[in-house]
Amino acid sequence: MEKNLKQLTNRIHYLPPDPETDRPILSAICGIHQTLIIDAGNSDKHAQLFLDALDQYQTTNYHSVVLTHWHWDHSFGTNKMNLLTIAHENTKRYLENIIDYDWSDEALDNRVEKGLEIEFCSEMIKKEFGVDRNITITLPNITFKEKMEIDLGGVRCVVQHVGGDHSDDSSIIFVEEEKVLFLGDCLYPSIYTQQPLYKIDHVRHLIESIEMFDADIYVLSHELPLTKEQFIGYINALKLICDLADKHQSNHLNLVNELSTQLNRPLSQLEEEIVYCFMNGLSVS
Repeated sequence: MEKNLKQLTNRIHYLPPDPETDRPILSAICGIHQTLIIDAGNSDKHAQLFLDALDQYQTTNYHSVVLTHWHWDHSFGTNKMNLLTIAHENTKRYLENIIDYDWSDEALDNRVEKGLEIEFCSEMIKKEFGVDRNITITLPNITFKEKMEIDLGGVRCVVQHVGGDHSDDSSIIFVEEEKVLFLGDCLYPSIYTQQPLYKIDHVRHLIESIEMFDADIYVLSHELPLTKEQFIGYINALKLICDLADKHQSNHLNLVNELSTQLNRPLSQLEEEIVYCFMNGLSVS
């Protein structure tokens, strides 16, 4: 488990993701006057680990924590953060829906059976919290509809709602002076559907929103930060598969054949997974 804070730029520190219990990246943007935290962590333990690591850098005067979306792994540490919390208005609405949930094994299993929870998330919650499961859902103090800006002193953060298939409340955070874009999970496929899926129009709109920001470093929550070159490669693959899915619709074989021909090689595992998600999206359109 990675417990050491990493430096992304002069003003940005982050705690790497930990797949063991699906912990996403947690980040701190340090302005001259205040510090902004991105995402609250998946538990009190995760949040405390991050705060303790920041203490070693003598980071003080926290402005707030911004939630990229409502999912448990990004929001269940909010109570421990004990900071002003900012999120999109839909993020608050989703958290309100689960505030009175019982988190016992029996209740989790029951929600999985009813399709209200995902098996993967249920297992990760059990693993992260153990048997003595004290989970407090804390609602955001401030919500926004489309966009807001936060000035930390010498560093300006733009928080913008972008939506997407993964979660329609997804927001991204652009740190202009550092040329860093925090994407949360917005580029991942949906998970609260029978099968993971991408919708063609959603992906196109999302990519359009992201490309408006001129970043050099891109941070997706469950992987290490990407360079501009790496990110462009990722986005180009997504665009190409999106266009071919639109062209071939539900004809999986034709899509795979043309994609493989254009790439001049067999598909990678990631490309196969993306194709699968678009096929799922087309089947429920």
